Amino acid sequence: MKKKNFYVNLYILIPVILTGITLLGVIITYQLSTQTTRMQYINIFTLSLAIGSISFFVSFFILRLLLKPLVDFVEKTKNMPIFSAGKNQKKASVTEDFSQINEVFKNVANILSNVEARELFPHIIGSSAAMRNIFTQIVKVAPTDSTVLITGESGTGKELIAAGIYEHSLRKGKPFVAINCVAIPEGLLESELFGHEKGSFTGATHQKKGKFEMADGGTVFLDEIGDMPMATQAKLLRALQEKEFERVGGTAPIRVDVRFIAATNKNLLQMIQEGRFREDLYFRLNVFSILVPPLRERREDISALAGHFLEAAARPAKLSAAALQVLIGYSWAGNIRELKNVIERASIMSEDGIIDVAHLPETIRQGNQKVFRSLSADLPIDERMKLLEKEMIIDALKNCGGVQVRAASVLGINQRSLWHRIKKHEIDVNTIKHLQ
Repeated sequence: MKKKNFYVNLYILIPVILTGITLLGVIITYQLSTQTTRMQYINIFTLSLAIGSISFFVSFFILRLLLKPLVDFVEKTKNMPIFSAGKNQKKASVTEDFSQINEVFKNVANILSNVEARELFPHIIGSSAAMRNIFTQIVKVAPTDSTVLITGESGTGKELIAAGIYEHSLRKGKPFVAINCVAIPEGLLESELFGHEKGSFTGATHQKKGKFEMADGGTVFLDEIGDMPMATQAKLLRALQEKEFERVGGTAPIRVDVRFIAATNKNLLQMIQEGRFREDLYFRLNVFSILVPPLRERREDISALAGHFLEAAARPAKLSAAALQVLIGYSWAGNIRELKNVIERASIMSEDGIIDVAHLPETIRQGNQKVFRSLSADLPIDERMKLLEKEMIIDALKNCGGVQVRAASVLGINQRSLWHRIKKHEIDVNTIKHLQ
């Protein structure tokens, strides 16, 4: 049985409630007074009507004065293209359905959050809930000198997160020294970090300052910290704790004022159990941890990332809606780095400036199908039906150029029902529309 909604205009409901309260107060006051004659009851009734009428009209005009700017704001924002999800729906008046006001303010808050993310972190592409959570963590930890450990799969952009922490720290403008622990040979890493004295080893023809010394007053970013040799880990621990070290071959302690940020794609806890990473160093690094989510857990950012990479591509191109849906459905083991390579290849393969499914690598196309089959194979029938419904809605929107009125007609449902289903399945209609 279809649920029916009954609406009462707020301009009527609230004044009626206030008037009722006023009348009730008058009646109770007189009831509690001395003996009341029949004539006095008539006078009370007349007075109550007068007070009630005045109360109703005063409440109505005050409420209209207060609510009108809010109602005007909601009505204007409802018809903006950015809120097109429910634009074509037939709804009750804003003053009759208060949920519309709540929905508009949710949308406005979400858009302002996205704008804030772009303003604060222009070099990081992503406005998903997962990334906004990362941005919140960055803003909180950046002004402190706490050591930060950034973890996440390879290709998720951990170095960009480190740069974001530096850009919003009190050490901005001072040295930011990035060191890739896996790119430097094991025998040279200690010298790179701490420097060396002249003659300390073969080839040390002069004194050299290390990265830590060069970063004095600033920030050191230790990328791929999980690949650091055990011997170097012990010296790093002392530098972290004491902010003091000696150059290779030297005896004089060197003190530095440095903020440390480390990143790794390794499971450090497992490495500790295997004896390949120092437990005391782990706890010293893991003062404030940030886990960067893989791309498959922030699929709503794929469209923006793809657009960003296409802008920088050697050959200008645009993604078709079908190609975008394939990219969104893929698991992305290589994360953002893999997406960048795929976009660059597809832009080269495209002939008329439009990237279609055929221009994507075979592994991407097959992987998309495998992911969908694997998702649905082990799911109960209700979950399979949800996946099927989502695919049908996406196909209808693609075929109708993202126009919901036409898509609803194709699917045989009303516009309001389609809008609710789009929200339920978190389908990005604007992306489908803009990429037609």
